[in-house]
Amino acid sequence: MDREHLLLFPFMAQGHLIPFFNLAKLIEQRKRFAITIVNTPLNIAKLQSSLPPNSAIHLMELPFSSSEHGLPPNSENTDSLPLHLFTTFFQATETLRPAFEHLVSNIIQQQGHNRLCIVADMFFGWTVESAKKLGVFHSVFVTSGAYASAIIFSLWLHTPLLAESYDEVPLIDFPEVKIHHSQLINAIVSSDGMDPTTVFLRQQISLSFQSSELLLNTVEELEREGLRLLRNISRLPVWSIGPIASTVPSSDHISDSWMKFLDSNPPASVLYVSFGSQNAIPASQMMELALGLEAGGKPFIWVIRAPPREIEDGEDDRIVWLPEGFEDRITEKKQGFLVHGWAPQPEILSHPSTGAFLSHCGWNSVLESLSQGVPIIGWPLLGDQLFNSKMMEEEMGVCVEIARGRGADALRNGWKWVKEAIELVMGGTEEGREMRRKASKIREMMAGALKGSSFKAMENFLETAFSTTMNDLK
Repeated sequence: MDREHLLLFPFMAQGHLIPFFNLAKLIEQRKRFAITIVNTPLNIAKLQSSLPPNSAIHLMELPFSSSEHGLPPNSENTDSLPLHLFTTFFQATETLRPAFEHLVSNIIQQQGHNRLCIVADMFFGWTVESAKKLGVFHSVFVTSGAYASAIIFSLWLHTPLLAESYDEVPLIDFPEVKIHHSQLINAIVSSDGMDPTTVFLRQQISLSFQSSELLLNTVEELEREGLRLLRNISRLPVWSIGPIASTVPSSDHISDSWMKFLDSNPPASVLYVSFGSQNAIPASQMMELALGLEAGGKPFIWVIRAPPREIEDGEDDRIVWLPEGFEDRITEKKQGFLVHGWAPQPEILSHPSTGAFLSHCGWNSVLESLSQGVPIIGWPLLGDQLFNSKMMEEEMGVCVEIARGRGADALRNGWKWVKEAIELVMGGTEEGREMRRKASKIREMMAGALKGSSFKAMENFLETAFSTTMNDLK
């Protein structure tokens, strides 16, 4: 390969692999770079199945045996792991370092130092040390938004927090930002600062801040405050290169019944409900959500997943977590459509009939929704989702949060609040019209960034990456 080479190394989780994969496809459009995605064998196999036959993106494997680290066999992605094994998985990924450095060394022998740029995940902060050791330019691609990332980085870097249980949690790095105790995940609340999870994350964040630059899947005009916070805490150049969204699938990937349901409803009248590919809410909360959706009276598509530990022996007893006769009633009334499994989210959100999105507020979902001008009813569950929801509600005015977390009291006022939120956002209220107006304005802003600020940021990043000399890296 004679072209300048970008080596992309995502963390092994769908919320990281997909943005890295889409980043590779975005860079590929420039047709002047060699691009390689490196990962463990099972993840590479999944990516390979998604590559079009004529793609110039290369995929390379790093050996990894999960069973050697006390993990179930073939556990190479957080998707296949229960939450209590995440820390073990985090620690196991550090064993990828020797094979990664060997791969980089081989590329250097073929191309030289200045023709290679590593773009690594924040969870692989140790690659900063590898890059410095080998004299290669290094950058970190942060797959969450700027505002949420800055807050989460600050929380992990300064754990443990104050022992007192205040409603308002002080942030050492950003005293001007006010967050509520309920917006903290349990791992942060219970941490003494020396537990394995905190030690790992603090180390990876600190190492990532020793990189040369940060890339972010966001838009400069969308997250000015969040980017200010992130630049302050990292002390690094931050390039906003988003929105890097999934390509909208062709309609042959969606069943005729889904399309007919969307097509049969007026513009902006359907509520889309999904908690992402890895998330589910408890049975009691699903019951309340179902009652609220039915009472809301609006047509809806719900991508539904069994609650945790509600599936046994391969059978899912839906009567446990849905009201009796619910699916039959909404089908007969043509009010709702339940999707048991996967749905093509970008296509649903881009359909003219979709009027709002009841979402867990994962960053990929946020970008996909706002890029289509669709306001959000927020039910954040954990991590950055909590701060994405906060930002959209308090700063952008495109979200109303109805619940927080997975606890028994997560949905503040039960099904009635679901119904009230649907009426507020989709019932012709002045607040709902204002949310849609603001979301539409953000859609235009994001579309403009692809040819404006984000395009320029990508060009500036690439120019910097391949004009830096070895002396600059020392």
